[in-house]
Amino acid sequence: MIGTLLSGDLPRSKVLSVVMVAILLGLALAPFLFPGTRALNTAATICVFIVLVASYDLLLGYTGIVSFAHTMFYGIGAYGVAIMLDRMPGSWAAIGLGVAAGLAVAVALALVIGLFSLRVQAIFFAMVTLAVASAFMILASQLSGLTGGEDGLTYRVPRVLTPAFKLFQDKLFGVRVDGRIVDYYLVFFAALALFLLMLRIVNSPFGRVLQAIRENPFRAEALGYRTVVYRTVANGLGAGMAALAGVLMALWQKYTGPDTTLSLGIMIDILLMVVIGGMGTLYGAAVGAVIFILAKNYLQGLMGAASEALAGLPLIPHLVHPDRWLLWLGILFILSVYFFPTGIVGRLRK
Repeated sequence: MIGTLLSGDLPRSKVLSVVMVAILLGLALAPFLFPGTRALNTAATICVFIVLVASYDLLLGYTGIVSFAHTMFYGIGAYGVAIMLDRMPGSWAAIGLGVAAGLAVAVALALVIGLFSLRVQAIFFAMVTLAVASAFMILASQLSGLTGGEDGLTYRVPRVLTPAFKLFQDKLFGVRVDGRIVDYYLVFFAALALFLLMLRIVNSPFGRVLQAIRENPFRAEALGYRTVVYRTVANGLGAGMAALAGVLMALWQKYTGPDTTLSLGIMIDILLMVVIGGMGTLYGAAVGAVIFILAKNYLQGLMGAASEALAGLPLIPHLVHPDRWLLWLGILFILSVYFFPTGIVGRLRK
């Protein structure tokens, strides 16, 4: 049953199996295990980024495509829902139209970019995607009448997804189940379904061809596979999944702006998560997203506590001062790459 659900792609490591079960249970029970707005926001962000990072690994890890336009597709999905909800506040129809529009635009744009750019060498395709993503971010920042410009869009979602809605009158395990938790579980189950769908894709005959193209595109072409077509379709699939991740983030944050969806910083974060978790395995996307987002949200606080606890010692409190959290995050990344060159999941599977 589990093997069928995971499309035959089992963790193949006892430690990894335990880690994946812990991640699944932790996210599934997050509203009850980790009460509080910050913890719930962190869990929802992890769910969204698991989908986003896995969709990028579909390109980089499984197909060998280096793209810098992934946040553009993520932003297109988010803006699709945001613009519709801005015009039709609190409407489920607006969400449906936004999802359809964002998904269609993202996939169509990805297919066009792929058909015109994937015939060139990898570095040139990467530069093309970087240029297109930069142009799209500038466009989104300047079309204030449509996208809200630099300020972005704040909008109302259906009442069932707001804290004003109460699913139960009494608390459940000490937690009041309101619209915020309903919204969280919408994000959680949608992310889980998308992750399992991508797992099915990469373990299908289509996914095997993508891996063959990654390993040796010339041999794959000689065997009769049109590599440009397969790469273009993979680019479209990755873009569609990224757009759906953007939809989930838009529904959770109830705000969409250039800095939260289209910035180069998010693209760099995605790359870091893929490398930390391990390329060419969707489990690596989950592990990398959990580690990176937890570190990004809680490392500074932990360093502040450590700095206060070691206040009587020379030099050390200054080294672990919370203002230096980015430095230590970089050191942790360097150490992870050094000790886990194939990523955490790649190391555990060996």
